Amino acid sequence: MQLNDLLKRIPVLEIHGDDSREISELVFDSRKVTENSLYIAMRGTVVDGHSFIASSVEKGATAIVCEEFPEHLNENATYIKVKDSSKTLGHLASNFYGNPSEKLKLIGVTGTNGKTSVSTLLFDVFKNLGYDSALLSTVEIRIGEKIIPATHTTPDVITINKILAQAVEEGCEFAFMEVSSHGIAQNRIEGLHFKIAGFTNLTHDHLDYHKTFDEYLKTKKRFFDQLEDSAVAITNVDDKNGNVMLQNTKATKRSYALKTMADFHGKLLEVDFNGMLLNFNGKEFWTTLTGKFNVYNLLLVFGIASELGFESDEILQAISRLKRVSGRFETFKSDGGIFFIVDYAHTPDALENILDSINDIRTKNERLITVFGCGGDRDHSKRPEMGNIATKKSTLAIITSDNPRTEDPAAIIKEIEAGVEPQNFSKYTSIPDRKEAIKMAIKFAEPKDIVLVAGKGHETYQEINGVKHHFDDKETINELWQLMSK
Repeated sequence: MQLNDLLKRIPVLEIHGDDSREISELVFDSRKVTENSLYIAMRGTVVDGHSFIASSVEKGATAIVCEEFPEHLNENATYIKVKDSSKTLGHLASNFYGNPSEKLKLIGVTGTNGKTSVSTLLFDVFKNLGYDSALLSTVEIRIGEKIIPATHTTPDVITINKILAQAVEEGCEFAFMEVSSHGIAQNRIEGLHFKIAGFTNLTHDHLDYHKTFDEYLKTKKRFFDQLEDSAVAITNVDDKNGNVMLQNTKATKRSYALKTMADFHGKLLEVDFNGMLLNFNGKEFWTTLTGKFNVYNLLLVFGIASELGFESDEILQAISRLKRVSGRFETFKSDGGIFFIVDYAHTPDALENILDSINDIRTKNERLITVFGCGGDRDHSKRPEMGNIATKKSTLAIITSDNPRTEDPAAIIKEIEAGVEPQNFSKYTSIPDRKEAIKMAIKFAEPKDIVLVAGKGHETYQEINGVKHHFDDKETINELWQLMSK
C-alpha cells in the first residue's frame, strides 16, 4: 500500500520525505522491522520507541511515524510527525487492512466479569442463528470454525485489524470482541468502528495497573465516550456504575436489568445445577447455563441480538441451544456422587457470585468445599477480601496457589488469610500446592457434596517464577478422582 493512502483521515503535523513510498508492513516493535515496513515509534512506560528509529531505518524501514523527528533524517526514509503515535497506530492499522471494522458489525463487550462469557455466547448464538462470525476473546480467537490461539484479552490493534480483515474475506457479517481495560488504556481499540458496545459490571480488579478504582472506571467509560452516534451502547443498570458508562456517549442508549426497569428485563423463575427457567421481556425459555450471573450474561446477549434486528423468539431459541463456556461454571459429577464445579472466578465479586449461585441451588444438606487462591504480581488489596468471602460462604475453604508468578505463594496465602474473620477460622485450611489442595478437597468430600475449584477455569497452566507449567483444574480433578477411588 502507498504511504499517502495509508495516511488518509489521519491528522499529520509534518512530513519529511516522499509520501508515495510503498509500505509492505506495519511494525511497532523495532526487532520485527522488515524491508519496506513502516515503523511506529511509541513511548512506553519502560522503553521509548523513538530510540530505535535509526536502527529501524538501517533494517529496511522506509517510513517512520513518530512524535518527534530525530536529529539525523535518513534520505532513504520518510518521516511523519503526529501528536500521539499510539493512537495513530490504530488508524494506520485500520487503513492498512482496508478498514474491516466498517465492513462488518463489530460488537465490543467490556466490564470486570462476564466479558469472555458474553462474547463467546454471542458467537455461539449467532452460529445457532446460521451466521459465521469472528470471536476475539481471552480463551480463543475464532473466524467461523477456524481457531487461532489467544495471547491477550485484547490483542494489539494491528492483529485485531488483521483478524477482522480475514473475517471479512471469509464472509463474516459479525465480530464479537472482549474489550479489556488494558486494551482501552493502551489504545488497542483505537480506530475501530463498533456497532454495539455492551457493559457487564464494574468491581474490584486490575488496581495493580490502574492504581485507583476511579481510574479503572474512567478507562472503561472511555470505550463508550468514543462511540460514534451510529452505534448502540447497552448497559447493566443494576450495576451502580452502569449509567456512568452512558453519561457522555453519543451512541443510542439501551439498558438491561433484573431488579429495575430496563429496555431488556429478565426474571429468574427456576434454577438448579442442570439449568434455569428464565423470562426475558415476557417470554419464558429454558437454558442449560446456570447461576444468577449467567442470567445477566444471557440478558446482555439477548439485548445485543435484539439491537442487531433479530426477533425475540429466534434469539431465545438460539440461546436455549447454548452450551456452557469453557471454565465458566463447568459442572461434572463423579461416579462417587461428588459434584465438581470449575470456574474462572478470580476477583472478589466473581467469587461471591459463584458461591451465591451455588448456595442458592444447594439444599444445605450438602457441604460446599471451595479451593481457590490469588494471582501473584497483581492487585494485593483483593486478597483479604476473597479470603473473607470464601470462608464466609463455604463449609470449608482451602486456600492455595493460583498463578504465583514471581511472588512467594506462602506470602500470597498470608494476605488472603488476613481477611478471614475470627468466627470463620475453623472453616479454612491452607495448602500451597494446588494439586495437593484439590486432593484434600476430594478426600474431605462425601457423596452429594459440592467442590468448587475457582480461579483458573479454562487455563491449562500455572505460572511460577516466570515459567508456565502444565496445570488444568479439570484434568487434575479427574486424574486424582480416578487414583483415589481405586
